[in-house]
Amino acid sequence: MGVYEELQERGLIAQVTDEEQVRELVNSGKAVFYIGFDPTADSLHVGHFMALCLMKRLQMAGNKPIALIGGGTGMIGDPSGKSDMRKMLTVETIQHNCECFKKQMSKFIDFGEDKAIMVNNADWLLDLNYVNLLREVGACFSVNRMLTFECYKQRMERGLSFLEFNYMIMQSYDFYTLYKKYGCNLQFGGDDQWSNMIGGMELIRRKLSGDANAMTITLLTNSEGKKMGKTEKGAVWLDAEKTSPYEFYQYWRNVGDDDVIKCLKLLTFIPMSEIREYEKLEGAELNRVKEILAFELTKMIHGEEEAQKAETAAKALFGGGADNSNMPTTVLSDDDFTDGNITVLDMMIKANLIKSKGEGRRLIDQGGVSINDKKVDSALSTLSTDDFKEDVILKKGKKVFHKFTK
Repeated sequence: MGVYEELQERGLIAQVTDEEQVRELVNSGKAVFYIGFDPTADSLHVGHFMALCLMKRLQMAGNKPIALIGGGTGMIGDPSGKSDMRKMLTVETIQHNCECFKKQMSKFIDFGEDKAIMVNNADWLLDLNYVNLLREVGACFSVNRMLTFECYKQRMERGLSFLEFNYMIMQSYDFYTLYKKYGCNLQFGGDDQWSNMIGGMELIRRKLSGDANAMTITLLTNSEGKKMGKTEKGAVWLDAEKTSPYEFYQYWRNVGDDDVIKCLKLLTFIPMSEIREYEKLEGAELNRVKEILAFELTKMIHGEEEAQKAETAAKALFGGGADNSNMPTTVLSDDDFTDGNITVLDMMIKANLIKSKGEGRRLIDQGGVSINDKKVDSALSTLSTDDFKEDVILKKGKKVFHKFTK
């Protein structure tokens, strides 16, 4: 099986142009491909991780990845999949986020010996002359056609800024530039990027008289990544300071039965022959598969030692007999207590387990909070300093556990 066929079996490919040529490029290791990452935060998240896995798969097959950091496009913001305009970031914030992305990617993708390239589109977009861009690129785009694309149609009723309207042109110009500078002949992206990617391919072919061998492929990265990487507390980050290895492990350990096999296919490098065997399992047998998924992904992001610690901590909760030293922990000080007491709501606020006390009250009223396996029956419940002579374990819902010490 070639790498292209494996991508198909794993459920990664959604749409593709020039399929036979793409198949030949990828399977022969001749693809020079790019995937873009806009620096909208100071850490990559699970949605990005799907793209990184793809880059690694293709690199292992001899293809050359170009990791494009969107220092330029990040100043505009992609309207795709958004109901409102993205928050505008400062130049300093964007630069900081770019540096964070580079550091994280370098742990996963081999950039040595010209095996991969990392570039920032700020290097060419920020120096563009507006009038020259209009003459060189703008004339290649039909406004009428652009407005038929879903990424713009869904924004028209609520308002689409002229700023965002330019995003497709900027992303298309990225592919055009990468083709000319680095011989990039293939672009990959999430399924909500299809129109932007088609724009880039058509720009190259139009500017170079149709002779360019530029192709495009879209994957399930964005749609699936957005579904996967969300929790009640927000995104699942790759930065251990934002999502601890334990929380990362727990997220994957608790995926739904219907999603565990899909996650194995999309995100791990476990051979398909092994995954096909896991597909035959049902019910409680899938719990072991979830443990494999959680361990493999935690090991890939945080290393084997952290994965083992997270697994041990998880077994302390679900299997019994193991220590909880690696469980997420909040240390309370004397200032957190009033007259020697602290409310359960204040504990959850302190640990960022809830966004507001109103949310906490609703959880408690619904029976969703317990302390040391005893359900909290009142939003007014408190603990005294004496209760913290030993560790206090708070459980939120069915999946979130947090340790408090003093």
